Amino acid sequence: MSPHATGRPGVRRSVAAGVPLVVLAALVTACPPASADSASGSAHVVRTATLGEIPLGAFSNTLLPGAVDDDRGIDLGGIGSDICPAGRKGEFWTVTDRGPNGRIKVAGTKRRTFPVPGFDPAIVKIRVAGDTVKVLDAIPITTASGKAVTGLPNQAGRDEAPYSYDAKSALSYNPNGLDTEGIVRAGDGSFWLVDEYGPSLVHVSARGKVLTRYVPKGLNLTGTDYPVVEALPAILLHRKINRGFEGLAQLPGGDLVMALQSPLSLPDTGAGEASRSTRLLRFSPKEKAVTAEYAYRFDPVNVVDPSENDTSELKISSVVAVGGDRLLVEERTDKAARLQLVKLGRGANILGGAYDDDTTSPSLEQLDDPAASGVPVLDKQLVVDLGTVPGVPGKIEGIARVDHDMLVLINDNDFGMTDGAGAFDAQGRLVDSGIETTVTYVRLDQVQPRI
Repeated sequence: MSPHATGRPGVRRSVAAGVPLVVLAALVTACPPASADSASGSAHVVRTATLGEIPLGAFSNTLLPGAVDDDRGIDLGGIGSDICPAGRKGEFWTVTDRGPNGRIKVAGTKRRTFPVPGFDPAIVKIRVAGDTVKVLDAIPITTASGKAVTGLPNQAGRDEAPYSYDAKSALSYNPNGLDTEGIVRAGDGSFWLVDEYGPSLVHVSARGKVLTRYVPKGLNLTGTDYPVVEALPAILLHRKINRGFEGLAQLPGGDLVMALQSPLSLPDTGAGEASRSTRLLRFSPKEKAVTAEYAYRFDPVNVVDPSENDTSELKISSVVAVGGDRLLVEERTDKAARLQLVKLGRGANILGGAYDDDTTSPSLEQLDDPAASGVPVLDKQLVVDLGTVPGVPGKIEGIARVDHDMLVLINDNDFGMTDGAGAFDAQGRLVDSGIETTVTYVRLDQVQPRI
């Protein structure tokens, strides 16, 4: 059902059959450039480009006709969930998350809203041209029968209940739904994505069809229109709501590394909120299995972000392979981010040990000093504090390395959404936040350690 089929793998037609790319290109407007070469200690911004206004309904219905009946005035955004090079200079693959969503408090309880419930997560190919981000192609993520997976939550009692834009009407759960985040492209043209709901690792064909979704053992996700395999550690069932897998990297040998955005809620929510210990997992596409698990320790929140004192605001949003078994790991809040260099040594593997047993007390998440308790926490070295670099936007969720000293950053603008009843006007139209999707090139100066 995908409109992107061609005779050669990895080569696609325009965003929809019969619709030339210039239709979308015409919707992209140029924006003023940021000031270049804003110097700062260890890094500086050399270029910034902005995605212009593309109506979300037009974008979605070009991919899957009839998917969106009312976009409520929302433009395409949210493509900054991750980014990876697409081969040609200035071109990148990006991925949206589950779509526009927010929270509105009703009777003292915050409800999760989905203003455009028909939105389907998409893989979006972009080109940075001057100060403009242009959409070259887009691939809808679909089920085995070619239907939209949507971004709706999967399971009642485990995921947040979905509501309409005004939080007044309950929406249906969808077991096919994906809250996509990290993205890498395999050598055969297929894609690997990670998802927050399961949390899960998702293998997607070059045309966007879900081939397999790998989930934690015991999740018991039924009713999907694609294969689901329980291949991940059961301990992941304790992921914090809306904080599943966020980062994904592919090592030179082909193994994948997934990062949990936040500490697990072990043994309870309070422990997870207070913890600074999260986990990375290594997955072998050849073996179709997790082969290693690593404990990762955040820096104190006020070190990552001097304006923040709430530990629960710490999260990993991106991991980037930099050769061998080395990774850049992004520790962030919504306002600041720091990149750490880690090496995935064999001696750091905790897979299948005591801390994969949810009856272990204290849990990994409860340990004040995991290393002192004998846990082989990954060593890390600070590469750059992006929070100190003028011109870097907030909420960086995607990072790509384009050469030895140049990084490309992309932010998540949340589709211009904000939380609260004021997100939409009296006519149900978006009150836009004004935050744009931007791609920012950052050059590292005299980096120690070198990446």
